[in-house]
Amino acid sequence: MSQRLEHPQSYYAASANSTVDRPALLGSERYDVCVIGAGYTGLSSAISLAEMGYRVVVLEAAQVGYGASGRNGGQIVNSYSRDLDVIERRYGIEMARKLGAMAFEGGRIIRERVARYGIECDLKPGNVFAALTKKQLQEMEQKKALWERYGHTGLHLLQAQDMPAVVGSSRYVGGLLDDWGGHVHPLNLALGEALAFESLGGKIYEHSAVMRLEHGKPAIVHCAQGSITADFVVVAGNAYLGRLVPELMEKSLPCGTQVIATEPLSAEVARSLLPRDNCIEDCNYLLDYYRLTADHRLIYGGGTVYGARDNARIEQTIRANMKKTFPQLTGVGIDYAWTGNFLLTLSRMPQAGRLSSNIYYSQGCSGHGVTYTHLAGSILAEAIKGHSERLDVFARLPHHNFPGGRLLRVPMLTLGAWYYATRDQLGI
Repeated sequence: MSQRLEHPQSYYAASANSTVDRPALLGSERYDVCVIGAGYTGLSSAISLAEMGYRVVVLEAAQVGYGASGRNGGQIVNSYSRDLDVIERRYGIEMARKLGAMAFEGGRIIRERVARYGIECDLKPGNVFAALTKKQLQEMEQKKALWERYGHTGLHLLQAQDMPAVVGSSRYVGGLLDDWGGHVHPLNLALGEALAFESLGGKIYEHSAVMRLEHGKPAIVHCAQGSITADFVVVAGNAYLGRLVPELMEKSLPCGTQVIATEPLSAEVARSLLPRDNCIEDCNYLLDYYRLTADHRLIYGGGTVYGARDNARIEQTIRANMKKTFPQLTGVGIDYAWTGNFLLTLSRMPQAGRLSSNIYYSQGCSGHGVTYTHLAGSILAEAIKGHSERLDVFARLPHHNFPGGRLLRVPMLTLGAWYYATRDQLGI
């Protein structure tokens, strides 16, 4: 019998709301839609479909929120990993207009869903893009103008004199506050969404890894001890999909990010670090991100490990970054250190579309997964219902294999990341 996959020893798992013990799939069952993966993409799709009246089942290889959805920095960041100005240059104004119309929807879906279903996940408003150089601050001025052109009305440019009221660090020369962003306990959001889906009549099977996907009308999804026959399938495994769909594997690369959580800080110290309780990410290529938890810990993350290899020195690596930002935390205890995988695409744009006429997928958020996955669930459900206009916008984006093949793509990406990180350090 294969090993049961359970949540890693993260702060999120330790502070999770009471979880439900869900069974594995045994035997054969029939549904309208089978969703593969109980992360944000799968759960968002399942909720949207259940709200439309479909009979939906979700199959999860481990536990709800096991992957990036339950391990990430918890930051609600708008737009895509490649912003709308890059989309304009690369794909044209018409494509940018269509993608821009959806760029700020994911955060709204999260807020509405939390309110509608009473999900307890410590949702807080406001994220700040913090500039380390004058060049980065100019880029934030440009981002503000760009996003406002696409309808965002909740942005505030911050100058150097504004930063002490936002963050207790001397590193920054300014930034951009997004009122439409924010932060959340990510695992509790996933667990709450799972309960919301089940309240609509949906079914979730955990510890039910999909072994084979049989195309056809209907499709058949095979697990070790059972199968699901369904009119439609949504493939939502992202960085944890494995080799189930080889054609998706070739166009993406799992990458790891590292996160630590401090011991609980006093209310006074916590308030001195982040007086407005916003979450922060800096503007470097290999960025740092951090926020406070409900019990006054500092969650601090950063770094990218291409190829999703385990980093045995998570605490040492990220503590050093944290000390640069908050030297006043030198010597503070670190209670948790963990890693998790996100899925990178060569274009840094998400990939979504169809594998066949009734099998849909979405993957490759490239670090902007919290908001995009919730948008993806909505547009995948729309497409299954017969309204595929918005999904087709993403499906028309070109998706390329990584250069260098399986052996060379990781070292090539690492070299490219070193180049951009060096540019950040030199302020060019």
